[in-house]
Amino acid sequence: MSNSTNSARQRLAGLLDEQSFMEIGALVTARNTDFDLSQSKTPSDGVITGYGLIDGNLVYVYSQDASVLNGTIGEMHSKKIAAVYDMAMKMGAPVIGLIDCAGMRLQESVDALGAFGEIYAKQAAASGVIPQISAVFGECGGGLSVVPALSDFTFIEQEKGRMFVNSPNAIKGNHVGKCDTAGAEYQAQNNGCVDGVGTAEEILAAIRGLVCLLPGNNAECGREDDCADDLNRVCEGLAGCKEDPRLVLAHISDGNVFFETKKQFAPNMVTGFLKLNGMTVGAVANAAALYDENGEKAESYDTALTAKGCRKAAEFVNFCDAFNIPVLSLTNVEGFNATECSEKNLAKAMAYMTSAFAGAGVPKVNIIVGNAYGSAYVMMNSKPLGADLVYAWEGSKIGMMDAQAAAKIMYDGKPADEIAKKAKEYEELQSSVQTAARRGQVDLIIAPDDTRKYAVAAFEMLYTKGTGEPARKHVAK
Repeated sequence: MSNSTNSARQRLAGLLDEQSFMEIGALVTARNTDFDLSQSKTPSDGVITGYGLIDGNLVYVYSQDASVLNGTIGEMHSKKIAAVYDMAMKMGAPVIGLIDCAGMRLQESVDALGAFGEIYAKQAAASGVIPQISAVFGECGGGLSVVPALSDFTFIEQEKGRMFVNSPNAIKGNHVGKCDTAGAEYQAQNNGCVDGVGTAEEILAAIRGLVCLLPGNNAECGREDDCADDLNRVCEGLAGCKEDPRLVLAHISDGNVFFETKKQFAPNMVTGFLKLNGMTVGAVANAAALYDENGEKAESYDTALTAKGCRKAAEFVNFCDAFNIPVLSLTNVEGFNATECSEKNLAKAMAYMTSAFAGAGVPKVNIIVGNAYGSAYVMMNSKPLGADLVYAWEGSKIGMMDAQAAAKIMYDGKPADEIAKKAKEYEELQSSVQTAARRGQVDLIIAPDDTRKYAVAAFEMLYTKGTGEPARKHVAK
């Protein structure tokens, strides 16, 4: 058995619980005999398919074998993947695809084109019904790049994984030496569908962790597991973490575990999953900084909405809504990214995110952890937009804009001392969290250290939330 075949099977062995994999279609080979294809051995037609368990959770898998015609996709190859999707849809379980493929099989031409279409159709039909996860370990180019893009979550192996529509050398004015647009880092930072980059072992471990956070299908009421953590645990020093919401979310989560998605894409908007009393909750948060594992500030960001960040948040909220996963947002935003490039895309992206929050029927809780200014705040899962509960940290601010900036606009040309006086009045009357609470836009002002306790209680109360008008038979006279 070749090293590539070993890799295809070894990936499955590293992904699934020991001895849980059951192969389907092991004897399938290519039917086409054109262009000397009959002289080539095509065991399993280049893709190993079947099902197995991840920590006891049923999953369906396919792993492409680059030792067979470079893992290219032909008629029977696609039929095996389609069969995996059909069974996964019947059983209500996730599909995980391990990709290592040179694209369409040239010898099969039109049949290969039809094969791609068959896979696309199965993915589109499964979208929002069962979770779809892809991991790119080798080549993934041209039309095949749509497969991980259609998936809900995608990972790329950092050294050999390559994802591209056009290879770098085919792009006018570019080449691999100048900018490797197919490389894992470039794709993770720019294409908006990559959740993580790492070694093969790190990727397989991440997929295992992700599967244990997700429901098997959209008919399940989210995902719940046992919780051994203290529901009233005080999270000391949480106020100092507000710049990097990853730290806040990790601290308040059961066992201090936060699974971040789309890590390198639009890092000023954080998305991911945490557990609260055993319940999987999706999180969306504005980030002003990124701290490394040593507690040092690695990056800083403006507290402003960006087009990429809005799109990232919208897609994540839509996924959570489709799979009945409650949504928690942490708001710390002061406006919009002001660049010429942003002006081309920002309004549409903002509308996408606003629509996602407003339309989501799952339980929605918003916690204001810093400044919440202007319509950017309204879009971040605010009470007027449909949040079920809104909490605010002590010392947070809510208003049209920064009080000093507002005073300068309203009293333009006035002496500095008068502007300062009016700014203080404006903050007390219009920018304080107490003012928002008096108007019903904040349900409770809480101490940062008590965030876990209140978040757990909020989602427990919202557990039986329904959508639409309640069904009734009795009508009052």
